[in-house]
Amino acid sequence: MGIGFLGAGKMATALAVGWKDAGLANPLDCLATDVSTVAQEAFTKASGIKTASASSAVLSKCKTIILAVKPQAMPGLLAEIKPLVTTDHLIISIAAGITLETLEKGLGTNRLVRVMPNTPALVMESATAFACGSGTKPEDKELTSKLFEAIGKAFHVPEAQLDAVTGLSGSGPAFIYLVIEALSDGGVKAGLPREMATSLAAQMVLGSAKMVLETGLHPGQLKDMVASPGGTTIAGIHALEQKGVRGAFIDAVVAATQRSRELGKS
Repeated sequence: MGIGFLGAGKMATALAVGWKDAGLANPLDCLATDVSTVAQEAFTKASGIKTASASSAVLSKCKTIILAVKPQAMPGLLAEIKPLVTTDHLIISIAAGITLETLEKGLGTNRLVRVMPNTPALVMESATAFACGSGTKPEDKELTSKLFEAIGKAFHVPEAQLDAVTGLSGSGPAFIYLVIEALSDGGVKAGLPREMATSLAAQMVLGSAKMVLETGLHPGQLKDMVASPGGTTIAGIHALEQKGVRGAFIDAVVAATQRSRELGKS
């Protein structure tokens, strides 16, 4: 499949590598561009996909186009490529907060998909949600689902839910990295070597997530399975509750969601 990337930053790189590894994108049929030569070089090194100096080259070569620039750069990009977009192009935007309405007004087409993936696409474990524009065809929805299911899990949702998806799974990896780092610090303070503490923390998070997904049990049930009466785990949970960790994570998701909405309005 020939896929064009307008923007070759970290998220675009994660997608490109994931799709290449999944056998869905042939680097020879794909092309990317970015205003940063450093980003272009890193993208090509990671994915094997060549880059061009102009967006026009990408749109002339590829029919599936990924808009992967920062939200603040989107108005300029839309104005630049509007004359180049045809009904043959499927436009997939991964920019946080940029609505389908904004994309349609900026491009003059409604064959659009708005997607919120996350960086674990690089290891084929992305959590993605997407909403389709009014002009998308059934095969466009199927293609989008196929692309993002190939690198993790994908959910078709109403557009109104995408800001919340951004706040949860889009920003969430950074929250979990913070947790892993903090748990590793705890292990080091308790006497473990740093490398071991980080590996134990990361593997524990991976295994715990698989337990949620594969057992279908509520996280609270799984928590209770670990927390025996008067044991070590309930002591640790008590310490977390005293620090308001649960409320802090809720606030983090809500804050990221609100920021996504603000980016869309601006």
